[in-house]
Amino acid sequence: MTNELEGKRVAILVADGFEQVELTGPREALQKAGAKTDIVSPAKGQVQGWNHLEKADKFRVDVELAGADPNQFDALLLPGGVVNPDQLRMLPKAVEFVQSFFREGKPVAAICHGPWLLAEADVLRGRTVTSWPSIRTDLRNAGAKVVDQEVVADQSLVTSRKPDDIPAFNNMMIQVFHEGAMAGVPSR
Repeated sequence: MTNELEGKRVAILVADGFEQVELTGPREALQKAGAKTDIVSPAKGQVQGWNHLEKADKFRVDVELAGADPNQFDALLLPGGVVNPDQLRMLPKAVEFVQSFFREGKPVAAICHGPWLLAEADVLRGRTVTSWPSIRTDLRNAGAKVVDQEVVADQSLVTSRKPDDIPAFNNMMIQVFHEGAMAGVPSR
């Protein structure tokens, strides 16, 4: 998985309370595949990661959400964590940021509780997804077909259930992000 994503820029949208390994594992895989990754957040300066219910490391925010332009990115990664998507779904700018990727046919990957933000963005109707068990009813209510699988790819959307699924999630995410051109997404 080297250079498959050369020239691609990936936004990683998070608020305080994201599950740290769901950012660091996929981010490392994206970078090894040649992508440039940017942490986009409503937080200013730094954003707080968590290891389940305990604070973990802080990460530098590369682009503040208030000034983020989705047109500058080729793909979007949505890590989970319970608090992270719950905060983001309450921010109209975050919801609009996500919706713009779907309008443009750009690839999106969401893991664990990350798809919760997709339900708020109303982009799940008719799609097959997976997630952490506690949000599956919300995803069904948003019009998705929910399955219990390690990883699911539906068109340009990749979803996964939990941190244990990260290796499969990473492989599928890189494949779908690489094939982003299938939806007419040019390399930047």
